[in-house]
Amino acid sequence: MDFNKATDELMGGLTRADIAKGLGCSLSSVRQAKLGEGNAARRSPPQGWESKVATMAKKEGERLLRLSKALERQV
Repeated sequence: MDFNKATDELMGGLTRADIAKGLGCSLSSVRQAKLGEGNAARRSPPQGWESKVATMAKKEGERLLRLSKALERQV
Protein backbone atom coordinates (compact mmCIF):
# COMPACT_ATOMS: atom_id res chain seq x y z
CA MET A 1 0.00 0.00 0.00
CA ASP A 2 1.35 3.42 -0.89
CA PHE A 3 1.08 6.77 0.90
CA ASN A 4 -1.84 8.02 -1.19
CA LYS A 5 -3.98 4.92 -0.68
CA ALA A 6 -3.18 4.74 3.04
CA THR A 7 -3.99 8.39 3.67
CA ASP A 8 -7.10 8.31 1.46
CA GLU A 9 -8.50 5.51 3.62
CA LEU A 10 -7.71 7.54 6.73
CA MET A 11 -9.34 10.65 5.34
CA GLY A 12 -12.78 9.13 5.72
CA GLY A 13 -12.66 10.35 9.32
CA LEU A 14 -9.50 12.43 9.45
CA THR A 15 -8.56 15.65 7.70
CA ARG A 16 -5.24 16.32 6.04
CA ALA A 17 -4.48 18.59 8.99
CA ASP A 18 -5.07 15.64 11.37
CA ILE A 19 -2.74 13.49 9.29
CA ALA A 20 -0.07 16.21 9.22
CA LYS A 21 -0.25 16.51 13.01
CA GLY A 22 0.02 12.72 13.40
CA LEU A 23 3.02 12.66 11.08
CA GLY A 24 4.65 15.61 12.81
CA CYS A 25 4.90 17.60 9.59
CA SER A 26 3.22 20.53 7.92
CA LEU A 27 -0.07 20.40 6.07
CA SER A 28 1.73 21.51 2.91
CA SER A 29 4.10 18.52 3.23
CA VAL A 30 1.10 16.16 3.21
CA ARG A 31 -0.48 17.99 0.28
CA GLN A 32 2.75 17.83 -1.73
CA ALA A 33 3.34 14.15 -0.93
CA LYS A 34 -0.15 13.33 -2.22
CA LEU A 35 0.42 14.96 -5.60
CA GLY A 36 0.79 12.71 -8.64
CA GLU A 37 4.17 11.26 -9.58
CA GLY A 38 4.56 13.55 -12.61
CA ASN A 39 3.82 16.77 -10.72
CA ALA A 40 6.89 18.99 -10.30
CA ALA A 41 5.64 20.19 -6.89
CA ARG A 42 5.41 16.62 -5.54
CA ARG A 43 7.62 15.80 -2.55
CA SER A 44 8.40 12.49 -0.88
CA PRO A 45 6.23 11.48 2.08
CA PRO A 46 7.69 12.19 5.52
CA GLN A 47 10.30 9.72 6.77
CA GLY A 48 8.72 6.89 8.73
CA TRP A 49 5.19 7.65 7.54
CA GLU A 50 4.19 3.97 7.39
CA SER A 51 4.24 3.29 11.12
CA LYS A 52 2.62 6.63 11.94
CA VAL A 53 -0.17 6.10 9.40
CA ALA A 54 -0.60 2.55 10.74
CA THR A 55 -1.09 3.96 14.25
CA MET A 56 -3.60 6.52 13.01
CA ALA A 57 -5.43 3.80 11.05
CA LYS A 58 -5.63 1.63 14.17
CA LYS A 59 -7.12 4.51 16.17
CA GLU A 60 -9.56 5.31 13.37
CA GLY A 61 -10.52 1.63 13.16
CA GLU A 62 -11.20 1.55 16.88
CA ARG A 63 -13.36 4.66 16.50
CA LEU A 64 -15.31 3.06 13.66
CA LEU A 65 -15.71 -0.16 15.64
CA ARG A 66 -17.14 1.82 18.58
CA LEU A 67 -19.54 3.52 16.17
CA SER A 68 -20.55 0.17 14.69
CA LYS A 69 -21.21 -1.34 18.11
CA ALA A 70 -23.22 1.68 19.19
CA LEU A 71 -25.36 1.45 16.05
CA GLU A 72 -25.84 -2.30 16.48
CA ARG A 73 -27.13 -1.69 20.03
CA GLN A 74 -29.83 0.54 18.56
CA VAL A 75 -31.20 -2.20 16.29
